Amino acid sequence: MIIYFPCVTTFVQKVSASVALCSALVGCGGSSGTRPAAPEEPPAVASLSPARLPPTMAPGPGGLTPVFERGPATADKTVALTFDADMTADQGPRAASGERFDNPALIDTLRRLKVDATVFMTGRWAEEYPDQARAIGNDPRFEVANHSYSHHAFKAPCYGLPALGRQGMAADVRRAFDAFRTVGVRNVVPYFRFPGGCYDDDALRALAAAKVTAVQWDVVGGDAFATDADAVAEQVLTGVRPGSLVVLHCTRSAAPVTEQAIRRVVPELRERGYRFVKVSELMAAARGT
Repeated sequence: MIIYFPCVTTFVQKVSASVALCSALVGCGGSSGTRPAAPEEPPAVASLSPARLPPTMAPGPGGLTPVFERGPATADKTVALTFDADMTADQGPRAASGERFDNPALIDTLRRLKVDATVFMTGRWAEEYPDQARAIGNDPRFEVANHSYSHHAFKAPCYGLPALGRQGMAADVRRAFDAFRTVGVRNVVPYFRFPGGCYDDDALRALAAAKVTAVQWDVVGGDAFATDADAVAEQVLTGVRPGSLVVLHCTRSAAPVTEQAIRRVVPELRERGYRFVKVSELMAAARGT
């Protein structure tokens, strides 16, 4: 599904307020789609040959940033698992005191289970964990997308997140891409996820200069602050349909049971005939419909 004029409502599913709040606070079209002009592309993407360029969606009317929420509901059972690697610009002291915003066990499990996935990474996370960011970004099983540099809101109010001014939004996104390049992250795709999932038309207009496709979801994993891995797994397994895009998190301190939930989700979905793909493959399928 491709949306060009989204309203301020961003969550597609009706989930409980507590799940929506937790999900927001943390994280670890048609055939007319066009590619951004090379000078505006993220540095790690601009150097790719045309044959290797990730699919994107064409801007909406008036140049609004396009929004992608799920793939086509076709007979081909594909699902994209996405993981937000969240860290706000001001959480350095918490990391220095021992709080873990990473989740290497989750990444290891995805590798062991041979699951392709997309990691939406903040620039601040990449700077805090450069070795992990580089390892994820150099692994062909994963692609790295942009979750902003600061994890500040692009629309206020947004679950208590500090808000960016309109004039700083595109710069914040570019700063994250710069952070990826600095630490050596490859396999970068020109996709962006709004912190907290909060946006409006003003944000889409301000973000247009960054030349990205915004990526939301149709299944909320509910793993943020959860302590029951089976409850998280059930929420994912109940919500997934062909073409679904699932939002989960790659942050050990705030989403401690995600890895355990994935160990149940993956084999059960495979038993149902599902295949795990990256967002870029899901988007390519949508462009072909």
